[in-house]
Amino acid sequence: MKNKNRGGAGIIAIIAVVVVIAIFLGGQWNNLVKLDEDVNGAWAQVQNQVKRRADLIPNIVETVKGYAGHEKETFTEITKARAGVTEASTPKELAEANDNLTEAISRLNVVVENYPELKANQNFLDLQAQLEGTENRIATERMRYNETVKTYNQKVRRFPTNIIAKILGFGPRDYFKVSEKDNQVPEVKF
Repeated sequence: MKNKNRGGAGIIAIIAVVVVIAIFLGGQWNNLVKLDEDVNGAWAQVQNQVKRRADLIPNIVETVKGYAGHEKETFTEITKARAGVTEASTPKELAEANDNLTEAISRLNVVVENYPELKANQNFLDLQAQLEGTENRIATERMRYNETVKTYNQKVRRFPTNIIAKILGFGPRDYFKVSEKDNQVPEVKF
């Protein structure tokens, strides 16, 4: 009878260990899922703000076209750059497309300099103010995204979670990296 109690106690101990491990793994899984979704949400916010910027561009282009219709090459470059932003799907692609759009906007600002009456147009001024605000929003959302990725990547890389993350298919996420030139808000000249 004494051996039966030992066998029963051993099974209970094994079950207890399995339950503790399952609770630990479940907690780690839930934490990784939460952090992964935080990264996805932050990325969506970056995309929203970059899309907002891309949506403002056609209005600015149309306003400028009314004054400077012969600047066709500049308008074509802006249209191509805007398309690149809307088609980007990874942080790297979006950063590159955003750089191209920033360059195209800079060329548009050079065109604007040649038309003083355009610089006084209220619609143009409103659009430029919206664009500037959007640039600030993009910078803020990029920062939030990178902070979220940092938290996630730290969790995925720390022991013992790194072992669990690898087994469960969670890997490091990419930061939103931009060129040095794009780190500066584009200069809007009137």
